[in-house]
Parts: sequence; C-alpha cells; structure tokens
Amino acid sequence: MMLSQKDKHTWLMVFLVAFCTFIISYIVFFYKADLPIYNPADLNPELVDYSVQEVGANHVVSDFKLINQNGKTITQIDYLNKIYVVDFFFTRCPSICPIMANNMKKLQERFLSTEQVMLLSLSVTPEMDSVPILKEYSDKYNANAIKWNIATGDKKHIYNLARKSYFTVNDIGDGLLQDFIHTPNFVLVDSKKQIRGIYDGTKDDEIDRLINDISLLVKNSNKENTEVFN
Repeated sequence: MMLSQKDKHTWLMVFLVAFCTFIISYIVFFYKADLPIYNPADLNPELVDYSVQEVGANHVVSDFKLINQNGKTITQIDYLNKIYVVDFFFTRCPSICPIMANNMKKLQERFLSTEQVMLLSLSVTPEMDSVPILKEYSDKYNANAIKWNIATGDKKHIYNLARKSYFTVNDIGDGLLQDFIHTPNFVLVDSKKQIRGIYDGTKDDEIDRLINDISLLVKNSNKENTEVFN
C-alpha cells in the first residue's frame, strides 16, 4: 500500500523526534560535564544523621583508621587523592552482601589498571569479622588489597562513618553491641573527599551508572592535573 504525502511527512517527523531524543539522551548520559557535589542537606534525610542534616556546604568524609584483610592498618592517607567507592557489609550476610561483593569485584576488574580508583568495604559486624575471616572473604572475591581494602575496626567508629560521614543509613543507634546497620548503598567519593553519588549496589543499572560516573571523575581529574602542569 502506498503512503500518502501526508503520511510520509508524519512518519518522517516521528522518526526525527525519536532520533533527536535519543541523541540528546545519549549526550546527557555519557557526556556530563561534571557530577554534583553532595552535602548532607542535599540528600534524603533518611540517609543523614540528624546532627548534620542542615549542613549545606563543604562536607568532606571523615578521617578513619581501620584494619584490612591482610592485618594492615589503613587510614585516609591510603586514599589520599584517590577516587573511591565505599560500602558496608558483613561476611555472614546471606542476602544483599554477596551481590554487593560481586559488584565491587566488577568495579575492581573494570578499574584495575586505573591507579586513581580504589575501593573500600567496611564490616558492620567487626566483632565477628576478624582479620582471618576477612582474608578468607577477600580471597573468595579475588580482592586485591592494593585496589580494594576489606576492613574491620572499632564498631562505633565504623557506624559513625556510615551515619555521619558517608550517609549510607540513618537508623537510630549508638554503635554499641546491639546496634546494627544493613544497607545496599555504594558511595562515590572524589579525590577531594567529597561525596559525588550514592548508588544501589545490588542493581546492574546502578552499577553501570556508577562506572560511568567514576570514569567521568577520572577524566576530569586527569584534565585538572594536565592543566596544573601546563
């Protein structure tokens, strides 16, 4: 059946609109100039400890002191000028944690040769997750301690980091024996210790978005370094 001139024009307009929408979406998704910088006031209050919910500028993640899967003490100095992803887990978790660990492994594989990028997983049951247990867990997921630290430490310190620094969860607690947090969130931190994104670490589309955002931060960081030395 032959299309009329009017029908041809209509189909051409539909095609052009669809094509332009695709191109614009592609550019926005893959060529963002930069990522937002998140302060406590910008985030869902359900993720932010009440004591810092009103902070609207200049938030940087807190210093930390932890023990990794090799028994080495690690601090913020090990992440100096690094872009990194942090999550909170426990080795006996049968539900979301294995999915999260596999996705951290995916990030490790994707950015293994990118020196600026690191990973950090903090145990929320440090009284159970000793160094030998963390070592067994890290071996299970082929974690390279140069790239991915799987850490334990003081429980109250770790819970304060989750609630007041990385904003992965805001259930009420004191970080003591009966306190417990459980969250699927991955948090992206830039080389200036600023939060640049929060992602669901159990969802493939969120991990793809995270990979794109890490790549953007690496690109912008390289650009900044080039400008400094020129």
